[in-house]
Amino acid sequence: MSMSALSVMVVEDHGFQRRMALRLLDELGVGTVCDAADGSSALQLLAARDEPPDVVMVDLDMPGMDGIEFIGHVAQRHLARAVLVVSALDPALLNTVQTMARAYGLRVLGSVEKPLTADKLAAALASYDALLGDDEDDERIEISATTIHAALAHGEIRPWFQPQVELGNGKVVAVEALARWVRPDGQVVRPAHFIGLLEREGLADPLADLMLEQACQWKRQWDLQGLRLNVSVNISPATLADPTAADRYQRIVQAQNVDPGEVVLELTESSVMADAARALGVLARLRLKGFGLSIDDFGTGYSSLAQLSHIPFTELKIDQGFVAGAWQQPRKRAVVEASLDLARKLGLEVVAEGVATVEDWQMLADLGCSMAQGFLIAPPVAPEDLPAVLAQWRRPES
Repeated sequence: MSMSALSVMVVEDHGFQRRMALRLLDELGVGTVCDAADGSSALQLLAARDEPPDVVMVDLDMPGMDGIEFIGHVAQRHLARAVLVVSALDPALLNTVQTMARAYGLRVLGSVEKPLTADKLAAALASYDALLGDDEDDERIEISATTIHAALAHGEIRPWFQPQVELGNGKVVAVEALARWVRPDGQVVRPAHFIGLLEREGLADPLADLMLEQACQWKRQWDLQGLRLNVSVNISPATLADPTAADRYQRIVQAQNVDPGEVVLELTESSVMADAARALGVLARLRLKGFGLSIDDFGTGYSSLAQLSHIPFTELKIDQGFVAGAWQQPRKRAVVEASLDLARKLGLEVVAEGVATVEDWQMLADLGCSMAQGFLIAPPVAPEDLPAVLAQWRRPES
């Protein structure tokens, strides 16, 4: 999206700084700009709009309703598509506020330190497209249990793939399979809308089996075309309570003439269930059969170190919440750097998720990260489109 297509609201109690922000937005060519001097009046303006603004720029330290309370209201009432924090406060506080906003489900462009400059503001707003990605224009939809059962049975839920590339040379070496529901009318429904219902309906394991089978089918087709890629597939926490899972996954993969050593199974930090003995047995057998194991969204849970100490992981994925904007946020960069150092000491490959800008890429390269995944490279795409997308990555337009 061009700057001229963006709509931005500035919420700032200091008159001079508010006028300066408006002036800078005008110089950058932002199409639609409005402003408010406090949180309460800003909420009234937002509630009265037919469409939410793309970005709300908000100061935190305001009298009356402070910026933190304001962001909470905006997030819970879905009054903006994204928020940009503008403040001279402690970076630790700014990071906490951003984490809070994301926990509410609000997109966060990051924080910009006062005083504002055109360069700072342009860099923050430039990340808007990458942040929204395939979420843009996403509608909230109601899905019944009957509908989701039928969608899975009729093959409407299938994998799309997002590339993973080596930072050292830009070579595409793997893809992650991500579930997408492609309805008969062509509408693509993101997993946020249906994964929770699938899990509540006891369909998480059938979905994981389907994703693994189809990912291997596509991998085999790509292999025959000379496009050799490893595949990563997310597995359900319920899998770890099933003692037959390791054998079942081996049969699925081998039935497609794929070596388990070319398949990485991803699980989140919270996936190891209360029955730790059974879960660890399943994971150990998966490694014995050659599968790679990846700890996904590393750093977002509360048991990362404990998980790494007793599970035979081969890969660590740094969550995009730490990667995005870390090149200009020292605390985030410190988390990324520490994660990379830990992975090196444990002999793990590292994939950084959410790589959206050249600055993200360069920071990760400087820190010695091995692989990157994100919209800078490509969004998740339908499997039939992947070869063309990878060819474009290898031969970008000048």
